[in-house]
Amino acid sequence: MSVIRKNEHMKPTLLILAAGMGSRYGGLKQMDELGPGGESIIDYSVYDAIQSGFEKVVFVIRRSFADAFKERFEPKLAGKIKTEYVFQELDDLPEGYSLPEGREKPWGTGHAILMAKNVINEPFAIVNADDFYGRGAYQQVFDFVADSANEHEYAMVGYALNNTLSEHGTVSRGVCETDTDNNLVNIVERTKIGYEGEKVFFYEGDDKTELSGTEPVSMNFWAFKPNYFNYLEKSFQAFLKEKGTEMKSEFYFNAVVDNLIKKGIASTKVIKTDAKWFGVTYKEDKPLVQEKLNMLIKDGIYPEKLWQ
Repeated sequence: MSVIRKNEHMKPTLLILAAGMGSRYGGLKQMDELGPGGESIIDYSVYDAIQSGFEKVVFVIRRSFADAFKERFEPKLAGKIKTEYVFQELDDLPEGYSLPEGREKPWGTGHAILMAKNVINEPFAIVNADDFYGRGAYQQVFDFVADSANEHEYAMVGYALNNTLSEHGTVSRGVCETDTDNNLVNIVERTKIGYEGEKVFFYEGDDKTELSGTEPVSMNFWAFKPNYFNYLEKSFQAFLKEKGTEMKSEFYFNAVVDNLIKKGIASTKVIKTDAKWFGVTYKEDKPLVQEKLNMLIKDGIYPEKLWQ
């Protein structure tokens, strides 16, 4: 007997946040070759999305590297998935607002997502360009969209903390608190989490607290319904009124979600996943990422050359 799914016809779009220049990394890490066929992490993300049933990918990029970016990805993706490109620029602000003189810092993740509002009219998932999220997580998000009919039910992929830690030092993670229905109640930012031997601790000043390692954490893989753009737009205008003249203020998309949850307007399901996350923050991360990708190829998860 086949299972009837509420939104079977509604295929989600993947929104990839790729406008960051990778200052800590040095250069355009979004296009760095990591796989044996010269693939970047973006290639694996789009490949996983296609395998899971996504029908469109939207890239948030900057005009300054748009031609090089399209040249790199368009030939591979043509005929495999629909593609759109939107630009995150500092001066792309709502009517009545202008860029403060001297500001160079981008407006943040909320602004990046907002740039796609005119090209996405369906449920969508967002990911970072430089993070590897794992095939299983894409499939879980696709299934969530197919099963969720509530326009105000969003989702966040919750990775087990110990599947996201670094062997090279402490990391910052948003540790999630959930209710009995696995809905997000709160995200607590822990700025220093790391291993001591086999154990996991978070450090605060001179104090340290042991964690189980199984706590779900946010790695910026979320799923939204199209109405989220309306809330994002209103919130961005409120943010500009309050902090728009500051040089380094940032507008975060998850702060908007948190506000909607606290007001009872929307809920966010935490999708717990066994998928392993890895990312490229520093140049030193590159060999480790290459090694992990080679292991996945060896295990038959990916072909040696992704876009044959």
